[in-house]
Amino acid sequence: MNKKIICSITLGLAISTLSGFAEKNLGAAVPGSEVSAEDIESSSSSASIYDKIWDTAKFIDNDDANVLQSLAFTGRLQGDAYSFQSEESSYEDVEWRRLRLGFKAKLFHDFTLHAEMDGDMNDVDEDSWDAFYGRLTDAYVGWSSSKAAKVKVGKQSAGFTLDGATSSKKLLVPERSIVAENLWFTTEYFTGAGLSGAIEDWSYKVGGFSASKENEFGHFESGYFALLSAGHKIGDKGSLRLDYVYNDPDYTSDYSVGSKDLEHVVALVYKQMINEKLGLWADVAGAKGIADQSHGSDLLGVDIMPFYNVTDSLQLVLQYAGVTSLDNQADVKMSRYASKNADERVETAHNLLLGFNWYLYGHKLKWQNAVEYNFGKGLASTGDDYNGYGVTSALRLSW
Repeated sequence: MNKKIICSITLGLAISTLSGFAEKNLGAAVPGSEVSAEDIESSSSSASIYDKIWDTAKFIDNDDANVLQSLAFTGRLQGDAYSFQSEESSYEDVEWRRLRLGFKAKLFHDFTLHAEMDGDMNDVDEDSWDAFYGRLTDAYVGWSSSKAAKVKVGKQSAGFTLDGATSSKKLLVPERSIVAENLWFTTEYFTGAGLSGAIEDWSYKVGGFSASKENEFGHFESGYFALLSAGHKIGDKGSLRLDYVYNDPDYTSDYSVGSKDLEHVVALVYKQMINEKLGLWADVAGAKGIADQSHGSDLLGVDIMPFYNVTDSLQLVLQYAGVTSLDNQADVKMSRYASKNADERVETAHNLLLGFNWYLYGHKLKWQNAVEYNFGKGLASTGDDYNGYGVTSALRLSW
């Protein structure tokens, strides 16, 4: 196994050992089996060492204040070590997957200000701000007086499909599935307005966004897309949600388009904790392509992901995801790191993954590992098939 992978796994084991020491001697809390994997967070009647560390990011926390109730540092740091092999090539590396820095403030009890930026920690000179700064991600004003309605105006995540609507901080595997990779808009953060909420057992989200891929705020000269979503609870620990997106990009403008070459996207998303330990996430998604674009064929994808909470902190995950072009065109991307082996698209992609997660402080600090097999039918350049496997070890830290 590659030395970089071994170093990452060794680091993860060291952190896990420290976590066990903290739990035993300092009262650190780990997720309980009664908590859904979607919402795993730490909980403890007495403050643990993790609580104390994360509390240092809260600069103001006073619900009785008239103007500013809270001000906190927000962000995430995510690193990957990976090695992927195929019959023809191999690719391995260690990289910082994401670095985001920002703040979130609550004002006048009902308003939220949230701003974050992407930073690049890979191959950046210490004096080069232009090389370090990537883009604004969240940059919005929010308003909400109850769970029934929450308004966001500005740059924000436009989430649909199973993994596309899941924050990278709360994924159960190191990377989003190939269903999200192909049918969701991976630019993720778009300028627009959204309204969401929950009323009894129902939830909803509606929004309109610029299709622009600008690093700061987008321009509607690039077109727009609309997002509609409705969900319903299934028992105490389950939900079923239907997402729909209408996309109308304008490729003739002077601004780059951040949405995909898809006109309509529909996704049915299912989440369920079957019992205290066993859960299942899944979605089926279809899209109608914009036929006159280079990757505008119709797509169909499925993602099935059962998981099992072995202990309060250890979780096993099995995932199958597949995407096919209904027009038999090489318009389908394989998984993120398999694509580095074969930097081209295929007619059909399959991904089978086995992983385990070690939750040290819920989703705020975790170590994720995955072994996966990738098959791609009909490479764009040759028409040959792709067969390959890989291993990923990832550390995830967030505030």
